[in-house]
This record gives sequence, C-alpha cells and structure tokens, in this order.
Amino acid sequence: MSTESPLRPMRRNPALMGALAGLVLAALLPHPAVAEPKHGIAMYGEPALPPDFVSLPQVNPDAPKGGAITIALPGTFDSLNPFITSGQPVVSVSSLVTETLLGRNYDEPFSLYGLLAESVETDAARTYAEFTLREAARFSDGSPVTPEDVLWSFETLGTDGAPRYHTAWKKIAKAEQTGPRKVRFTFTTEDRELPLILGLRPILKKASWEGRDFTATSFDPPLGSGPYLVEKVERGTSVIYRRNPDWWGKDLPFNRGQWNFDEIRYEYFANPQAIFEAFKSGFITSFRETNPSKWATAYDFPARLAGDVVKSEIPHHRPSGIEGFVFNTRNPLFRDWRVREALIQAFHFEFVNQVINGGVQPRIESYFSNSPLGMIPGTPAEGLERALLEPFADSLIPGTLDGYRLPFASDERDYRRKLRGSARLMEEAGWLVDDRGILRDAGGTPFRFEILLSVGQDELIAVASIWVEALKQLGVEARVSIIDAAQMRERTKDYNFEVTHYIRSLSLSPGNELVLYWGSGGVTSPGSGNWMGMNSPAADAMIAALLRADNPGSFQAAVRALDRILTAGRYVMPIWYSDRARIAHRKELRYPAKIPLYGDWNGFQPDTWWYQAD
Repeated sequence: MSTESPLRPMRRNPALMGALAGLVLAALLPHPAVAEPKHGIAMYGEPALPPDFVSLPQVNPDAPKGGAITIALPGTFDSLNPFITSGQPVVSVSSLVTETLLGRNYDEPFSLYGLLAESVETDAARTYAEFTLREAARFSDGSPVTPEDVLWSFETLGTDGAPRYHTAWKKIAKAEQTGPRKVRFTFTTEDRELPLILGLRPILKKASWEGRDFTATSFDPPLGSGPYLVEKVERGTSVIYRRNPDWWGKDLPFNRGQWNFDEIRYEYFANPQAIFEAFKSGFITSFRETNPSKWATAYDFPARLAGDVVKSEIPHHRPSGIEGFVFNTRNPLFRDWRVREALIQAFHFEFVNQVINGGVQPRIESYFSNSPLGMIPGTPAEGLERALLEPFADSLIPGTLDGYRLPFASDERDYRRKLRGSARLMEEAGWLVDDRGILRDAGGTPFRFEILLSVGQDELIAVASIWVEALKQLGVEARVSIIDAAQMRERTKDYNFEVTHYIRSLSLSPGNELVLYWGSGGVTSPGSGNWMGMNSPAADAMIAALLRADNPGSFQAAVRALDRILTAGRYVMPIWYSDRARIAHRKELRYPAKIPLYGDWNGFQPDTWWYQAD
C-alpha cells in the first residue's frame, strides 16, 4: 500500500518499464507475437497475482463460514432490478446475486482475475477482448453459463440498461461466439480500458427474461450465478440474502475467504436518525459513522462500554472524489465562472467544518485529492499536462493552466476579505446591490436560487443553512427546499434543479465512467452524471486521452489535466472528505488484518468480513 504524498509524482515502475520495452521490441519484429489467454489483466503492465494464486491478499483465506450481518440504509426501494434507470433498486443485488466474467482485486489500482471466465485474451493495442468461460460456471438453477447468455447480457445492458452501460457497448464493432465457451468483442475505437470494463459487466440468464420487460421495475430477483440468493423481501423496508450452499464458485481461489456470512440483511429506515438508535439496541450489527465529532463523543452507550461493540478505523489511499453543492450551469444564473467563484468564496469552509466535524475532516481540494492522480493546487500546469491543455487555452476558465486553489480563510477577518472579493466578482459579472441590499442584474431581476436536498440529509441541510445566511451578506437570496428521495431522483435525472448535493466517487484508475460523469453528451441527455451541465471540449479531449494512454505517465498527465478543468471550472462548491472509514460493529464481526488499497469501499464489507463468536 502506497504511503507517498498525494502531491508527489508517481515513481517509475521498473517492471512496467520493462514490459513496455518488450512491447516496443515486439513491434519491431517482422512477425508480432500472438496474443495468448491469461488468468488476469491490468490496466497497465501485468496483474500482481500469479496464475497459481491461492487467494486475494486482503482476505482471511481461513475465515469461518456462518453467522449474519445486518446493515442499515436510509430511504427505501421499489425494485430488485439494479440494471435500469427506472425505480430505486435495492442494494447489493448486482454484487451478491449476479457475477461478472472477471473479478476485481481492490488491493491494486485496477486489476481483474478470472471469475465466470477462466481467461481473457487481448492484443497489445487492445483492439479486441476474448473471454473463455469456465466449464463449471453455473447459474443458481444449475444451468450452465453460456456464450449466448454473455452476448445477450451485454447487448441488453448496452441498449436497454442504465446509461452507465451504453458507452462501452457503442464502442463494440462485433460481438460473437468463437468457440463452445468463447466470446469475442472487437472494438471500434482505441480504449485500453474496454477489456476491463467488459470483464465487469453482470451476466444474466437470457432464458429467465423471456416474456419479461427488462426496462420495468420488478420485485422478481434476477437469476444470477453469484454466492447469494434473495431469500425474503419486505417491499421498501428490508431484504435478506441467503448464502447459496450449491454455489458453483465457492472453491475458486478468487473467492476463497470471501462471502463468509450465511445471511446478509439490509434494513431501510425512513428516518436516518433512527438508524443509530437501532444499532445501539443491537438490531443493526454494523454502522458507518460519517461524523468524526459523533465518533468521538456519541459512543458511550452500554453495549460499547461493555465491549460488545467495537470501533474500527479503516484508512484508504483512493481519490477523495467530489462532494458538495453543484451549480446547474444550464441555468443562465450560473453560467459565469465569476458568479460561481463568488458563491464559493462566500462559503466559510473552516467555520462550517469546525461546527459540523470539529475541524477534523480535510477539504476536497480537487476531484482527485488524496492520490497521485490529483493536480497540485495553486501551481501552473507543466510538461505533458500543459501540452494536453494548451490547444484549448483560449476556452479554458482562468486558473486552469496557471493554477487554482480554493479560497481559505484563517480567521473571521480573513473571511471578511473573501466576502469583499465575492462582491467585486459579482459586480464584474453584472450584479449590483440596490439600496435595499438586494443583488440585482441590469434588468432588475434579483439573484435568487434554490438549494435542493432530500429528506434525511440533516447534516447537509445544516451546512446549506449556514451558507444561505452567509450569502445574505452579498444580497443573494437562497433557500433550502427538502423533498423525498423519489422526487430528488426524478428532478436530478431531468436536471430540474438549480443547486443540489452532488457526490461522485472516483478510483485510482478512472476511465469510461468519466464520459458519463462529465462528457458533453450529458448536457442534454437525461440520466447522466453531468449534473453541472459542463460542455467542455477540453474535458472531452482529456477523457479521450486518458482512455488511450498506454503508460502510467501519460495517463497521470491526462487525469491531472482533467482535474484542473473540473476544479478551476468552479462547477461544485466542495466540502470535505474522509481519509478513513469509521465503522462501529458487534465484536463478533471480524475483518482481515490487511486493509486493501481502496479501504472500506467495494469489495470490503460484507465481502471479506466474517462472523466469529468468542
């Protein structure tokens, strides 16, 4: 696990450099080497684990099987189909009930190993990917997983599934069965990530969907090949998954030490405040605390004092991602970057962080903070990073090339200076305060907007309320509106908001998901992650550059250049992130001593945990 500073350039990898040198030499030979099936694949170089690995490094291969874990979630659900846009799906169907061709090792930036497929084959340029299915792979009804199921799943997801599946499908020129257990995908474009993206597509049984509308919400669980079955559903309130004793993959090295609980239960609460009380009473057995102040002061209840509940801190080395309040630039009110900067400067982060978190949480300085992929705040772009951005120099928002850093106020006096700077920016953008203290444009229209939040987001509501009060000093009239989760889902899907809460988690190997997050196609297409309505040819070009990068250096430069565009764009008023997870849990719930690179993320709980009584 890397402990390098997130602002330090990535070190050269001798193994990787040797591999690249081998590729160059092979290219000079008259007869290039034929691609061969391999047990795994990495974004760059070779995967860390050898073909004969016995388990993933971050598991306890001897973990006992049995017991149960109960986890709580806020809100509700109205579907067991997580593969479509409609509805609010229940959590974990995709990870527990279905499987993918390859499985991800979360102790590496982005490496996959055989799961339903025993091997993957591609060429040096990654113009295609061919997967060979395991002969033993079975759905939960005992029927074999076939190439027909794979091809149907990919096409159905790519055309009728959620938008996150569409981008990769559009890059496939041909999808075909090439053998009794082989499927091959030939690509239309240069994209090194595509073989990995396809390796992580869920595989469904074609026959089980005959006569059913794939695009409709449903409480019929999909038929999958995964370790668990849906045992019981109480609509909107709870779901119980039961470990399948006949699971075909239980003896695979990749699965050893994983999926140890006999029962995994998720309970949904309309009132998020009730979740902690349910945990204290023992009804919930694991609880993630997001507030460090409460972590320090609110755990003196009897079960904790008796030692029946323990507190665990799980560090990580993944990017911070972005979380905060997003400005919808489809609205003319927020199209001027000076306006967005003024509103950001009016947010007194240091004060709010102290009030909400005791000042503990670090601020999100860029979209890829806490990782080597993040740009260095306040410094000019250099080298390849600058070369990638220069062709778009005339269209870039100030600070993108020369350096941008979020405002910092050391004390109240310093914050007052920031407010005066906000007022000057508003004036430059054409907004003036009238004799009644109201900010108006030349036509007399007041500067007024709505901050849209969901029921249960109490902490964010408190944060937004402090911001609203600060904005009054600029003559800005902002108000907080609170709606239910279903309304929020519909309004954000159609971009029917002015400002709202925005969060996007990011990995150490960002790729095609960035097209959905920030590609210009999301300006008008509903259901994308581009809530800010960013229409940036430069961002599109940086995403394309990182997708075709063939070495870590060029990849890092493209990601950092994109980070500059996003951060200097002032599209989101960032808040904080946590460099660790804080999990309180019953003492019988255990996790491995080795913490994976990604920490408490996908692949951690409940995947590698187990139940063990004293």
